[in-house]
Amino acid sequence: MSLTRGCFIDKNFGMNTKTKDAIENDLSHSMVHYLLTIHKLKENRGFARVTDIAKDLDLTKGTVSTMLNNLKKKGLIEEEEDCKFVVLTKKGHDEVHRILSARTLMFYFLKDFVGVEEETAEADSCQMEHLLSIESSEKFFEFMKKLSCLCEPQVKTNKEKICFNSSLNLCDYKNMHEFVEKQKGDRYL
Repeated sequence: MSLTRGCFIDKNFGMNTKTKDAIENDLSHSMVHYLLTIHKLKENRGFARVTDIAKDLDLTKGTVSTMLNNLKKKGLIEEEEDCKFVVLTKKGHDEVHRILSARTLMFYFLKDFVGVEEETAEADSCQMEHLLSIESSEKFFEFMKKLSCLCEPQVKTNKEKICFNSSLNLCDYKNMHEFVEKQKGDRYL
């Protein structure tokens, strides 16, 4: 089953949003890893080259070049002409932050709310990160914040508080947009 997600930039919110009229943006799991690797290399070294991407992903330069051409066609990356550095476009950068946010929310939800072992939560969140819709990500954010933030009113049932302790402090974020903007990746990236 192929999951198709149409996206456009909502100028009022500043992030990708679902719409019927939007351009298709099918991203495979492999494409996501390329985007995250480019982001990581740029953040850590200040640049990303084909050789760096190939080394980081343990692939040949030819394989990487083929995938980079696919990502260019989708408007997610571009190559600087003078130095051949690979950079994320605005669209690519927004997509990386959306994916990082989805991964982060899924990881902590599985680990802290559901009780899944950390290694399993890491693997599962990596598999789901690019499939989670923006709507679901927003709902996960709101749900997790409501149940884990001491500054938010707690849900009460049968005179008992339902409260989850999470190592992800969502109280640090005013809203989902701020959470998405501040995603940088973690030790698993």
